[in-house]
Amino acid sequence: MNQDKIIAMLKAHEGVETHCYIDSRGLATIGVGRCIAKGSLGLSESEIDYLLNNDIDRVIRDLGSEYPWFSGLDEVRQAAMIDLAFNLGATRLRGFRKALGAMKNEEYQDAAFHFSDSLWAKQVGLRAKEIVAMIHTGQWQKDYS
Repeated sequence: MNQDKIIAMLKAHEGVETHCYIDSRGLATIGVGRCIAKGSLGLSESEIDYLLNNDIDRVIRDLGSEYPWFSGLDEVRQAAMIDLAFNLGATRLRGFRKALGAMKNEEYQDAAFHFSDSLWAKQVGLRAKEIVAMIHTGQWQKDYS
């Protein structure tokens, strides 16, 4: 079976969408006709992991490119920055000028203070407490093994 021809045919018939759209039956759909509405096929665990790994790789590239000091951070503080960038997005993260300046200067107690003293910290609650503690101490706060 020629899978390339089948792919080309399905793309022609279904269309290719890079963002979620509502199909002709009113269901949330992505890609090439993949229904992701509740009760449908959705995404498999391996597809979710594939997307997540791509997103993490993109965030690491973006952080390394925008913040040259990022690559010099220890693993835990890099993980905290990845979580922040993933949660906030690049634009909102840039708004944390004092915290990012403190990170650059390895003033982690200061950075932790500025991240915790924010609307973001109030909005995400326990997630912020964990990330801030990671920045402050350089230690994982939970066992994610």
